[in-house]
Order: sequence, then structure tokens, then C-alpha cells
Amino acid sequence: MRRLVYHPAGHDDALRVALVELGAGHWRAMRDLLRATGERWGLRTSRTQVLAVAAARSDVTAVWVGEESGCYDAWLMSARVAVERALRARRTGHRQALTLEVRARTAVWEAISRGPGDPVAWVCLLALAQLDTRQVREEHRSPSGELGLPGGPWGLLREVDRRDPCNREAYHRVVQFLLARECATGGESLAAVHDFGRLVASRQPWGSPVLLLPAYGYVERRRLGLADGAWRFYWADSPMTGYTLDAFHHWFRRVPPVQRSVADLSMLAYALWAGERRAEAAEVLRALEPYAAHEPWATVHTGSSQADPGEAMLLRARAECLPSGAGFCP
Repeated sequence: MRRLVYHPAGHDDALRVALVELGAGHWRAMRDLLRATGERWGLRTSRTQVLAVAAARSDVTAVWVGEESGCYDAWLMSARVAVERALRARRTGHRQALTLEVRARTAVWEAISRGPGDPVAWVCLLALAQLDTRQVREEHRSPSGELGLPGGPWGLLREVDRRDPCNREAYHRVVQFLLARECATGGESLAAVHDFGRLVASRQPWGSPVLLLPAYGYVERRRLGLADGAWRFYWADSPMTGYTLDAFHHWFRRVPPVQRSVADLSMLAYALWAGERRAEAAEVLRALEPYAAHEPWATVHTGSSQADPGEAMLLRARAECLPSGAGFCP
């Protein structure tokens, strides 16, 4: 029986090698990976995000900066790690959360000064925006220019778009900002998440996984307990089916496998399966093999006595869509 594999690198073998080296406290494989990635901005963004999560557990990026202070990527990864630590500190209520946030902003602006054309550093500023739920900073309350969307870090998003239009992480960071604002104020931001996702998808950013933003917004509605009993059936209705099929045809089928994250493949697989598009769901589930993600399955499951009901739902989808689906075990 084959097992589902949960790994942050997914199908990116080169990233997996760098993560192994990071785990041993070595930074050279990370440097070489980013050098080889070059200006493939989407891939550079996703790789640095995964690397930062791993590197935040040690002082490896500080060592790298100390040994290669002239290397821009070292400064960028130092900023990435600082942002990851600030976000973790806020999530856990760490007493030094504010100090870590200030350090992170300083590190990000240092990276921007050294590589102003790189969108990743601007993505870092968008990531930090969710910590400013009261929108104290001016750059977090810019007018959106779109009817129905509240003030927010739209200027920062435009800076990313100038360098890498429809950058996946940038748009998801805006969603995180809107959700954090919702939790802090009880305002209109949940509706704004849906409006934002639909607006982005309607502009047809072919080739970008931001086509999946409507699906992510819909899952957030479930996570926050705001979905009604007919929630599952909405996936098969228009316009959700249209958004999902656009993502299938104009993102999934257009980009190389290394640029398709396990998280996005998992979301697309669920949306297709829930929308009764079994043939398309089967194609995405095959592309996922042997990897899996806990989300959105853990959020959308309908109740189970299983120890991991989300995984149980994923296995059910596989069994319904693939003849060999039952060949996987938890």
C-alpha cells in the first residue's frame, strides 16, 4: 500500500535537497538554488517562502550574511526569516512579538535597498501587513480604487504587480490581511475576501494560481463557521464551477509541474471533486501523486470518527475519482 507524502517541497526536487542541507545547518545549497532560480519570480517567491520556514529555526541566514555580505540573496533570506519569526511570534502571543516585527521591517527595507527590482521583498511587506490589523501604518490603509474593497495595503500589492504581475503569495497575503482585519474589527472584510477573489479571477490572469482565490475565499467561509447546510452544493453551481474550470484549464494545464504547489493542487482537486467534475479532479489528483496537503480537506470535512477526518475525505475523493484511489493509505 502506498502512503500519502506530506512534504513542503512537493515535486520540487531541487528545493528538497536545499531543505535537507538547511536542516544540517548549511546554507550553500540554498544559495545555489536561488542563484539557479534567477528571475523566475513565481518560483523564486515560493522557494524562498518554504526555505524561510525551515531557516527560521536556526541562525543559518545570519551566518550566510556574515560570510557573504555582498550576496543579495543572503540579505533577502535574512528578511524572509525575520518576517517568518514575526508572524510566528504574533500567532503564539510571544512577549517579543512587537520587537520581532520591527526587526523584520528593518530587514525587509534593507533587502529592498539592495535589490529594488525583486518582488519578493515587497511580498515580505505584504506579509507583515496582517500584523497591523488596526491599519495604523499609512501604507496599510491606501484606497483600493475598486468598489466594495476597504482601504488596505494596495500600494504594496501594486509594487509587487509592477515586478511580477499576479504573484501568488502576494495575493494570498492580501487575503490574510483582510481576514486579520475581520477578526480584529468584525467589519466587512470577509465579504471583501470574496469580492477580492472574484475581482482577481474576473481579470483572467491566465497562467497564475491566483485564479484559485475564489475557492480559497469560500473555504475560509467554512473555516470561520459561516457556511450554511447547503455549502457543499455551491461548488457545483455557477459561477464557482466557472472559476474552478478556469483554474484547471488556464493554470493547471499551462504551467510546468515545478511551478504547481501541492497546496494549490490540493485546493483545485477538492474544488473539482466537490463540483462533480470527476474527470478533471482525477487529472489533478494524479498530478499530486504521491504528495498531499492537509488543507482544504481538514477544513471542509463533514464529520468523521477518523483520527484525521481531512485525510479520510481526501482518500474518499481519490477512491471516487481514480480506479487506484484506494491504493493509498494514511
